Amino acid sequence: MKIIMLGAPGAGKGTQAKKIADKYQIPHVSTGDIFRANIKNGTELGKKAKTYMDAGQLVPDELTVDLLMDRISQADCANGYVLDGFPRTIPQAECLEKALSGRNDAVDFAINVEVPDENIVARMSGRRACPACGATYHIVHIPTKVEGICDRCGGELALRDDDKPETVKNRLSVYHTQTKPLIQFYGDKKVLHEVDGTQEMEKVFADIVKVLGE
Repeated sequence: MKIIMLGAPGAGKGTQAKKIADKYQIPHVSTGDIFRANIKNGTELGKKAKTYMDAGQLVPDELTVDLLMDRISQADCANGYVLDGFPRTIPQAECLEKALSGRNDAVDFAINVEVPDENIVARMSGRRACPACGATYHIVHIPTKVEGICDRCGGELALRDDDKPETVKNRLSVYHTQTKPLIQFYGDKKVLHEVDGTQEMEKVFADIVKVLGE
């Protein structure tokens, strides 16, 4: 069961990816984790990736896919995996498809967690973080006992730069330009399934399980 998660930033696809991994006992694979592991372990691929990252450049798609293929070749991916955060562009998707087809393999499911932009702006701009201990809250969904004060350590909560409405809108603009075309790409491959991400988290997951099967 090879799954790709799609959706705008803040749609909740990372949370759902973790739940899928737990239920189906397959690894939750993110390119960020792969980069960190290879750099930490000093692998040849990791060293190559580090030269680009140290120079403040994006790691080329081909190298990212090489790192990804190395990861999914490991024993714990024998029954599948759920990819989170990759591919982000059509060229990345094409590069991944080429690498998989070279192993007579292909993506089984592309799950798009669909949430309108206005919901995402409201959702993310309501998030608050404690700079002192790292705890996270939401003014509507996970409120603190005392407004603006961390339940855990009593620190003063802050709105992170990433969650400010203008930043979220910029990220959504990039998503619509670069990543949203993947919905059409995987739709053409007949592996796309869309779920309503505005529902409660457990309902979204239940809809995903309907797609993937028990």
